[in-house]
Amino acid sequence: MPEYFLDIQYNDITYGIEEVNFKEFESCVFNSCDFSQCNFIAVIFIDCTFNDCDFNTSKINHVALRTVFFNNCKMMEINFSMCDKLIFEIHFKECNLDFSKFYTLKLKGTTFMDSSLVAVDFMSTDLTEAIFDNCDLYRAEFEKAIANKADFRSSYNYTIDPTKTKLKKAQFSMAGLKGLLAKHDIIVN
Repeated sequence: MPEYFLDIQYNDITYGIEEVNFKEFESCVFNSCDFSQCNFIAVIFIDCTFNDCDFNTSKINHVALRTVFFNNCKMMEINFSMCDKLIFEIHFKECNLDFSKFYTLKLKGTTFMDSSLVAVDFMSTDLTEAIFDNCDLYRAEFEKAIANKADFRSSYNYTIDPTKTKLKKAQFSMAGLKGLLAKHDIIVN
């Protein structure tokens, strides 16, 4: 049985490699905490918020993220695809997620706001109704993804092949059309 923590605020803590393992956090807030050295095992976060935290290169293979909000967090090279998929729900605002992986996850309704998603792996991911609000999607990979009803209108630098990605009723701006036509070597001015 994991150790249980409810409604606690954590500030300016640098966590060691195993310090959060086998713990469950519910309705907790983490401010300016450093998780970059963590190798998470059997950790559960329910209704938690992370503000200004550093997760760069941490290993979150065995983490449950159930309605978790990340605000202004550093999350480069994180492999989310091995997280617990039960009640998986995450949201990002002003985060750096460059080179992270969401391969095969169900991210229905996930919000990505004002975030950097350079070279992120969304292959075979369910992004139905996901919102990409003002995000840099340079070299992000969407092959075999389902992005039906997703909103890309304010995002930029994406290249999505409509023949390899489901985009029914997805929304794009006129400026973003060149990212849908790139494979055809068509010039849009």
